[in-house]
Amino acid sequence: GNAALPARAANALLGFVTLIEKLGLAIAGLPLQEQVDHVIQHSGLVKHYGAEGGEKGQARVENLEELVTAARGFRLDPDQHGDMTPLDAFLAHAALEAGEGQGEVYQDCVQLMTLHSAKGLEFPLVFLVGMEEGLFPSSLSINEPGRLEEERRLCYVGITRACRQLVITFAESRRHYGSESYNPPSRFIGELPPDLIREVRPRVMITRPLRATRAPQPVSESGIHVGRRVAHAKFGEGVVLDCEGQGRSARVQVNFERAGCKWLVVEYANLQTL
Repeated sequence: GNAALPARAANALLGFVTLIEKLGLAIAGLPLQEQVDHVIQHSGLVKHYGAEGGEKGQARVENLEELVTAARGFRLDPDQHGDMTPLDAFLAHAALEAGEGQGEVYQDCVQLMTLHSAKGLEFPLVFLVGMEEGLFPSSLSINEPGRLEEERRLCYVGITRACRQLVITFAESRRHYGSESYNPPSRFIGELPPDLIREVRPRVMITRPLRATRAPQPVSESGIHVGRRVAHAKFGEGVVLDCEGQGRSARVQVNFERAGCKWLVVEYANLQTL
């Protein structure tokens, strides 16, 4: 009824209302993805879930970061969303598109599912997407043999769901958890029998770990080419994005995991191929 809230509850509620009002003022006029990012960062959600530690906490933080990526790609539809603000429309869209809807029988549609939930099922045509190092296998399992083997078995589950045709895809570049990444194709692709694979080449020649029908032109005797993973003594590991010139004038653009994109002269960079 009209009984006053306990002091502790009243203070907590007042703090929450103050936070919401403060965030509302801070994000006014910002692009949608910046609104979402600001709220996630300043609400304490990232700090809260990050403090959990372990895979569960990290997964929650990554989901929040992916929400920013989803907001970046959202487009407001006046016919569908009326006078709603971009943020309200995005949240409504996210709630409605949470994966609960199912296509009708014989309707042209794609059924989405995780590899775990696909166990025991079979389909005429299967797509395995995101087959890239760092995604599948995940960056957490790459250096742990036990976890890597588990992901390899899970990949086998996905492959054997296909009765007639299997399509495996990977991206040249990907905006993942709010940042751009350039991952080589998954090692699991390279472990498939070459005579069973028919490659559809991407725009940029990437050959690791696929067996290419023709080798890309290296820029030096070291065999460095676009898509090759390399290591630098100072900048660490990265992927070659672009090459120009030959011999002593050869230069490469490398996207380093820690240092970002850099142009280097091959003769002096002492890059090691991985």
